Amino acid sequence: MFEVQVPFADVEIGVQSVIDKYMSDEFSLEVVNTAGGYQFLTKPAYQASIGILLKQQSKRRLSTSALETLSIIAYKQPVTKGDMESIRGVNCDYAVQKLLEKGLIEIKGKSESIGRPLLYGTSEQFMEYFGINGLGELPTPQDFVSPAEESSIGEESDA
Repeated sequence: MFEVQVPFADVEIGVQSVIDKYMSDEFSLEVVNTAGGYQFLTKPAYQASIGILLKQQSKRRLSTSALETLSIIAYKQPVTKGDMESIRGVNCDYAVQKLLEKGLIEIKGKSESIGRPLLYGTSEQFMEYFGINGLGELPTPQDFVSPAEESSIGEESDA
């Protein structure tokens, strides 16, 4: 619209100054880098008060089956519904439909296998919903190992 070229370094400086400004305690908002961009979000200390003021209902939580299905899609994408069902051991039609409606997943194409089933993957809205910038920020299986499980067999414990 204005046909002006702004150096990237100047944009970074401008964004950082806005972030710094909103770090102050006088603001109930903060600037958060999420999903490859920036958003103004309520600071955690003010969230309850502002929620009451705006009479907002919190986000509806995902059902266990939807969360399991979404996890499979996030870690195995692109993935077919048949692959999801073989991992979960149950039909995933309903969970996939609900995830599509919420915009957390999207159709990425068709598989080359017999019947050319649809391939599913996560969406940009998935990144926003979970507050991450990329799939590399998802927890790894090692993040779920408890300290008791980390010691190897035959190793002496501190007990």
